[in-house]
Amino acid sequence: MSESALQRAPGRGRFITFEGGEGTGKSTQIKKLASRLSAAKLRILVTREPGGSPGAEIMRYLVLSGMGKLLGPEAETLLFAAARDDHVRTVIEPALKQGTWVLCDRFADSTRAYQGSLGSVPAGLINAMQRVTIGDLKPDLTIILDLPVEIGLQRAAARRGSGTPDRFEGENLKFHEGLRDAYRKIAAEEPARCVLIDANSDPDTVAGRVWAAVRDRLLPTPASVVSA
Repeated sequence: MSESALQRAPGRGRFITFEGGEGTGKSTQIKKLASRLSAAKLRILVTREPGGSPGAEIMRYLVLSGMGKLLGPEAETLLFAAARDDHVRTVIEPALKQGTWVLCDRFADSTRAYQGSLGSVPAGLINAMQRVTIGDLKPDLTIILDLPVEIGLQRAAARRGSGTPDRFEGENLKFHEGLRDAYRKIAAEEPARCVLIDANSDPDTVAGRVWAAVRDRLLPTPASVVSA
């Protein structure tokens, strides 16, 4: 089947999120998937959290600089919620309504993993803020990239070079092991939405695994695809 031959009826776009610990390759895999979907004649928007909109980018700076940590996990969660609210209202929802496929580097699962599982913020508080900020919006597919913590941190350090680790990269090994466990738990609890992808391979091999998940779950059935 030729990717250039894929066709989809006009309507609401699809929402795909990428999750995983530090250094798992989310940004790389989003770029590769965006290129492949663009070749399939689909409109694509790549965005990220925290950030993705002018207001949310301000919140991103506050969070990654460590200010949120100083204020405590509940306050940090509120910062993420405020950023997400602006991002959803001004970027994600308008794009989806126009039929654009939105690929987002992190979304609500990051709050569940980082602030919920590791920050001990009560699930009730996280769920309440989620109802306010995103309502019924849920990703059509969540790709969770899984990688041994030591390898992920090595990749993150190589990418960072001489720069200073951000708020989360600078956490200890126990924190990152807990993060990996939290994401694995999310994948196990919501298999209809989430796909756990082994990211311990070269980028092209991982991209093949991501493409298989997207193709099988979101792209047209053979009967609706025009042959090349």
